[in-house]
Amino acid sequence: MKGNAVVFTDRLQVEYQTVDIPEPGEQDVVVQVLHSWISIGTESSYLRGERISGETSYQEGDPWPFPIAAGYQKVGIVQSVGNAVHHLRKGDRVFVSASRISGMFSPSGGHINPAIADKSQVWKLPEDVSEVAFSGMVLTQVGYNCGTRAPIGQGERVVVIGDGLVGHWSAQTLLHRGADVILLGRHPDRMAYADERIRRVDTTGGTDLDEALGSLGAISVVVDTVGSMKTVEQLMPLMSRDSHIVSAGFLGTSGIVDIQKLRPKEITLHTPSGWTTPRMNETLIGIHEGWLKTEELITHRFPVEQAAEAWRTILNNKQACLGVVLDW
Repeated sequence: MKGNAVVFTDRLQVEYQTVDIPEPGEQDVVVQVLHSWISIGTESSYLRGERISGETSYQEGDPWPFPIAAGYQKVGIVQSVGNAVHHLRKGDRVFVSASRISGMFSPSGGHINPAIADKSQVWKLPEDVSEVAFSGMVLTQVGYNCGTRAPIGQGERVVVIGDGLVGHWSAQTLLHRGADVILLGRHPDRMAYADERIRRVDTTGGTDLDEALGSLGAISVVVDTVGSMKTVEQLMPLMSRDSHIVSAGFLGTSGIVDIQKLRPKEITLHTPSGWTTPRMNETLIGIHEGWLKTEELITHRFPVEQAAEAWRTILNNKQACLGVVLDW
């Protein structure tokens, strides 16, 4: 069957195209897409040719990952379901993760309409909410995952590195758990979206972290959402014994951790990646309850036909972009 998709045709080349989509089977759900949410970090690295799969960096000699319909998240209305699908019906509002496509480097992707996906990739949305609030739910789950990995006591100090979406959702989750949260970032406009209870430290201009944070007391958890081992190592002298590092940023080929540096304080390293059904379920609840704030972080919306313009905006003015949504 025919459909439409946002396709990366080459490095830094984006097109909205007519594409081929496999016919649905008995386990599948067919969804008319309303909104899809761009995952700026992951999709940018595909667009630049820096990776060829979720956690696999491009290496010389690898095939370039093009063409590809990057991404993995959208919301829409169920059009039909296969005979083996019993928990959904036509007209339901749903979230869909990656859906199928033909003729691409990868057989699945995000910004594809209609979305043909296995029933396990589809979540029914609550009745009394805005669909767009859930359109980035896989990425929201990444932040939720980071924020729930480490044990944390009421009022214990945590530092989140990165003022992108994952940083914000990690900070929101830790705040919800009762932590004293500090957000490190390089983009004041992005940090301004953080809850007023979250302390913000602008790290542009070579901020001395020991001077900025040392007087606040020992750090129990460090969450790195941007892949900056340098910053993590700068924070390690301020971390308490039996503290935790949560590393979620994409490190490419530079993700080297010296275990011996963790031993003196018995620091635990967590390396969350991907999503699971239980975590997606909990993320959906958090968005519905309102403590995981998503719609408030949308800074840009584009008609899907203007996807190339959306990507020009991201690449040329990334510091101003948080949530970028394509409307179908």
